[in-house]
Amino acid sequence: MSIPLKKNDDIILEITGLTSEGSGVGRFEGFAVFVPYTLPGETVSAHIIKVTSSYAVGKLNELILCSPDRTEPLCPTYLKCGGCSLQHMSYEAQLVFKQGVVRDALERIGGLSGIEVKPAIGMDDPSRYRNKGSFPFASVDGKTCWGLYAQRSHRLIEMDDCIIERECTVKAAKATAEWADRYSVSPYDEITGSGILRHVVTRECSEGTAVCVVTTGELPHEDELVSIIRKALPSVKSIVHNINSRNTNVICGDRNRLLWGSSSVVERLNGLDFEVSQESFLQVNPVQTKRLYSLAVDGLNLSGSETVADIFCGIGTITIMLAKKASNAIGIEYVKRAVEDARKNAVINGIENAEFHCGAAEEILPRLIDEGRRLDCVVLDPPRKGADSAVLNAIAASGAKRVSYISCNPATLARDVKILSEHGYNVESVQPVDMFPFSHHVESVVLMSRAGS
Repeated sequence: MSIPLKKNDDIILEITGLTSEGSGVGRFEGFAVFVPYTLPGETVSAHIIKVTSSYAVGKLNELILCSPDRTEPLCPTYLKCGGCSLQHMSYEAQLVFKQGVVRDALERIGGLSGIEVKPAIGMDDPSRYRNKGSFPFASVDGKTCWGLYAQRSHRLIEMDDCIIERECTVKAAKATAEWADRYSVSPYDEITGSGILRHVVTRECSEGTAVCVVTTGELPHEDELVSIIRKALPSVKSIVHNINSRNTNVICGDRNRLLWGSSSVVERLNGLDFEVSQESFLQVNPVQTKRLYSLAVDGLNLSGSETVADIFCGIGTITIMLAKKASNAIGIEYVKRAVEDARKNAVINGIENAEFHCGAAEEILPRLIDEGRRLDCVVLDPPRKGADSAVLNAIAASGAKRVSYISCNPATLARDVKILSEHGYNVESVQPVDMFPFSHHVESVVLMSRAGS
């Protein structure tokens, strides 16, 4: 097939579908063209900015015919920054889109047909849902500015607010920028490697707010920084200095130093208290986290006599919830500080029937099974890359009758569900949960049971 387009062409295109990342897609003389910020049913004028042998990418010039699902973005920097990708789509349409993304992945990648995917569970108010956020800094015309990077770049888009972040994160960014300008602390420049101030990271929990300031090395005028943050943010309970001297796009380095307050903060979740340190993972949407975890735990239908495992357990949130309903609970986590938090959280909540193992799940779980440990149920909550085949094989060998798989990536979810299906597990239900409104990301809980159990 000959390519009917070249770079810098201007075309009229009818949008007929969406990619899994939310970009509109149409066909020009049979050739696929992707145009971000467009919706199915729209007719658009697009400027071609990239052409490959199999597709082209266009930039939206003009909306000729609008979809009824189109809405006015809430954020003035929406089309510039890379924080959100679906603000131009009504929230109801976002939920339908995410349900479709999960269904498509299970059918196309997982090879599962006839699987019912329930409607995505949304939020009553999807704004300011993130209780953790991070903002980088840059120098713009001699002034310290904060914001988010433009899509697929590290070019800072200066911001004054962010509608998906809690107000405490915005206040912490403004206070840190004020301190940097007042005491001539230069922002880090990735190109030259010069400068000191890299990021500010905040986490708002039930007890209060934790603030982490990331620099390339020493922190000048740290007492003044603490004073400015405490004045701007009365809810602050912890201020930490993180050192990241590497030339990398990873936000935090390996060294933390407590500047003021406590080294951790407490989050209350489903009636339980959890200490959260700077290094530990915790879901960023507390409203939806309660729904997500309840679906995963309640779906196992525990009677109180079971031995259960929580693989990739983090600070032990799900493990401790399981321990309240089972005879024994086993948590497995790679991050050492998270395991320390998990053990402490078990004590805080009066849990005596939970044990935690620190190390790679693909090493620890097979070893436990080889040593004769048997499981009745499993909760699996891996990172975006999904679970290693050694983990899935060990689950099958463990004797577990039921599995709750929590996933933030429909593609790797579908791949792993297919493997578990080949081991004799049947899909009972698929429930998407909208943890990340205005983005294309979607969390899901898949409940599976071993055939004949």
